[in-house]
Amino acid sequence: MQQFSIKDLESFTGIKAHTIRIWEQRYNLLEPQRTSTNIRYYTDNDLKHLLNVGVLIDNGYKISRIAEMTEVEMTAIISKLNTEDTKEQHYLNLLKISMLNYDEALFCSVVDAYLADHSVDRIFERLFMPFMHQVGILWLTSVICPAQEHFISNLLRQKLFSWIDQSPISVDDAKPLLVMFLPQGEIHEISLLLFHYMARQKGRKSIFLGQSVPFEDLLQISQKYPHAQFVSYSTTSPSAKNAQQYIDRIHREFSNSQVKFHLGGKMLQEVKVPADSCVTVYTSGGQLAESIFI
Repeated sequence: MQQFSIKDLESFTGIKAHTIRIWEQRYNLLEPQRTSTNIRYYTDNDLKHLLNVGVLIDNGYKISRIAEMTEVEMTAIISKLNTEDTKEQHYLNLLKISMLNYDEALFCSVVDAYLADHSVDRIFERLFMPFMHQVGILWLTSVICPAQEHFISNLLRQKLFSWIDQSPISVDDAKPLLVMFLPQGEIHEISLLLFHYMARQKGRKSIFLGQSVPFEDLLQISQKYPHAQFVSYSTTSPSAKNAQQYIDRIHREFSNSQVKFHLGGKMLQEVKVPADSCVTVYTSGGQLAESIFI
């Protein structure tokens, strides 16, 4: 059984720790346990309960009413909520639970249930990309352990490789080649695999270089493909401290070329990009995908 602090619950659910404490005091919503040293902690069941509470709150239910529900009642109500956003939030919550409990069967059941009504493109856009963004934040803040991040990433990777393998390889040179890469030191490739799959589906020619690509390799590729569009997504590398230096180097080395860089990820959100640069930094994976696939 995993133990969570109240700040961990806040990170997972988006419900403020102050609000959780008030709900505990007024409605006995959760009953935290205590360690031998009297430190409060919460269990997996507490987290699952609070995730369901969040779904109902978002759908207009009052906390006083929710507090009276059993877990069975809550689940039944959630299953009857018909808005697409509610269903997807519930699926996202189930993916979080599957990650915490190393539950491959639950992960597969969520994917199969979603694909019964939607396309693979849709599951990428509405489930996988938001989920991996949340996983990245949870991993960076040490709310989840590396083993949990590796577990869920490998399940996603298996699905993606399977779907990519079934997709046609484009030979159309009418649009610029897409070169998918991760900066040196970056190993989190799920978002990049999503973009590579989307390129295949949209008939775009795409080269997938994968993890930790040396900067010099990008220079060599640009010589062979002078109109290439480089696509990358940074979760941990370059670090926030080195991000501006990385962007400046791209601008300097490729300023006289015709290549373009489309970059996203948490590590690059604070950088400053010159107005005449070949670099564009996007605030979200969805915005990046929309730009390169128009």
